[in-house]
Amino acid sequence: MTHRSRGSARTALTRAAFVTAPLLILAYGVIRLTDPDHGPGPVWTTGHLALTAAMLLFVPVFARLWALARQDAGRAGRLSAGTATLLGLAGTLAVTVQACIDLQVGFRAADRPAMERLFEQVQSHPGVVPAVYGVGPLLFYVGLVWILVQLSARRRVSFWSPLAAVAGTAVAAAGGLDLMPLSAALFCASLAPLTRRRPADGPSGRAGEAPVRLTAVRW
Repeated sequence: MTHRSRGSARTALTRAAFVTAPLLILAYGVIRLTDPDHGPGPVWTTGHLALTAAMLLFVPVFARLWALARQDAGRAGRLSAGTATLLGLAGTLAVTVQACIDLQVGFRAADRPAMERLFEQVQSHPGVVPAVYGVGPLLFYVGLVWILVQLSARRRVSFWSPLAAVAGTAVAAAGGLDLMPLSAALFCASLAPLTRRRPADGPSGRAGEAPVRLTAVRW
């Protein structure tokens, strides 16, 4: 495989991640709704594996958004894009850690009360609650909306893209995990148009057309 073909394959995978990542979050939300007890078992494991995969896919998504936002941007624009990307990636890491904790607890516990005890043990460590369950996950939303607003202001994406992301964030904040499928669908609508953007598109590209339990953000 030539260097050019490898680059094309990576680009195709990155573009696919713009849809696959939110769809995996949607899958997590739907799977979660089928398990009213939210106890250990195959459903819990499958859902959190989908969530973990989604967060891993958001790494290339944020990298691509950063690359688009900094193209032909001035110093302030590049700084803004870099800050938004770092915040988004920090939030992605927080959610990934939370999902991994949930998976480990699910493997170790025999029932929901045992899971609660294990969660309390984990969250008793200093800094875990704000970093993994509080402020940390919020950064995912902040970074994503921020960079989409910047792209929209420069007409790299339609103004509907950040609006859909804001709506997805609002739904997640208002409805919690029970509305996660709807929130994920809005994020998918926000990011899907970017699958049509070519890597070489410049400023004239038409992508816009073409628990102590602080439960601020519990995935």
